[in-house]
Amino acid sequence: MIYKISDNIISPLGYSSEENYENMKKGLTKGALHHNAFGLPEPFYGSLLNWDEVESQFAQLPSKGIRYTRFEKLAILSAHKALEKTQIDPSSKEVLFVLSSTKGNIQLLENLDGFDKNRINMGVSADLLGAYFGNPNPVMVISNACTSGVVAQIYAKEMMEAKGYNYAVVVGADILCKFVVSGFQSFKALSPEQCKPFDLNRQGLNLGEGAATIILQKGDSVPSGALSILGTGNRNDANHISGPSRTGEGLFNAITAAYASGLAEKASLSFINAHGTATPYNDDMESWAISRSGLEEVYTNSLKGFLGHTLGAAGVLECVISCHALKEGIILPTLGHETKGVVKEMTVNTELRKGNGTSFLKIISGFGGSNAAIIYGIK
Repeated sequence: MIYKISDNIISPLGYSSEENYENMKKGLTKGALHHNAFGLPEPFYGSLLNWDEVESQFAQLPSKGIRYTRFEKLAILSAHKALEKTQIDPSSKEVLFVLSSTKGNIQLLENLDGFDKNRINMGVSADLLGAYFGNPNPVMVISNACTSGVVAQIYAKEMMEAKGYNYAVVVGADILCKFVVSGFQSFKALSPEQCKPFDLNRQGLNLGEGAATIILQKGDSVPSGALSILGTGNRNDANHISGPSRTGEGLFNAITAAYASGLAEKASLSFINAHGTATPYNDDMESWAISRSGLEEVYTNSLKGFLGHTLGAAGVLECVISCHALKEGIILPTLGHETKGVVKEMTVNTELRKGNGTSFLKIISGFGGSNAAIIYGIK
């Protein structure tokens, strides 16, 4: 079995998983309308990190005599915070590092800021991440649009099963810059206010930045109360470069694949953590996939109203928060949702409530037709 032993989240809501989780339970958000950010003429609503605080915390880590970018500092800091809660030696050959990101150091396209132009390549940042912890293994980069964070966990699980790694450190990170925000603005995809997932009056997504780490361990037996990965699915619907299948074909197949192993049962589901970007096509597509899977009566939430869409960090961050919620037996609400506005039936959770199941399903989709699903549960 592959099970979770540690985690961390760095976001505008806090610098640990516990702090982020507790603030979400309180209904807090750091979303705001930002004017003149990154030199952009149009304001955008999103969640931005306090970089003075990030820099201060990173400065407390052991120095390696290397100048790191903001993105690299964020990934290293999150991994360090997760590792320090374990007895793992990160320099061991038994430890695999996986880096999830959609953009990496993309801001260097605008200004190299003294860095070599090769630093734009995510593989360079991955090598620096592994080298910081003295790890001898190649660090794999998973950059598969918005599904990156979940696909990274799937990849880590498969590598642990196939190659003999006993531990995997999966780090997801992304930061915002002019290139990223203007790209979503060109799609007319950003909401001028807090996003409203699955709502009739949704206007688009909010962007966010942050990092999250989840550490996995392989073992013949799972410690009592630990959460294990019970199923995974990764499917591409090949519909469009930026639009999902209108009938949720790829996501439905990913959900089906996740349950195919037989380790999890739909009857044990406490909740579904959806992608829930509050964009018209994504939310409708997810309602199709959920309905086609026979899960329309299962409480479903989106966490985008708390932190925005954190891109390559989202799949890791939202799994971490969902693991904490499942362990406590609660279901977090979907901030911003008021009136059902999707084409198929689903049960959007709008309040902090008690959960009764022993597993959750995380679903996510992204550009290029990518779709992924992962099930965590208590066995």
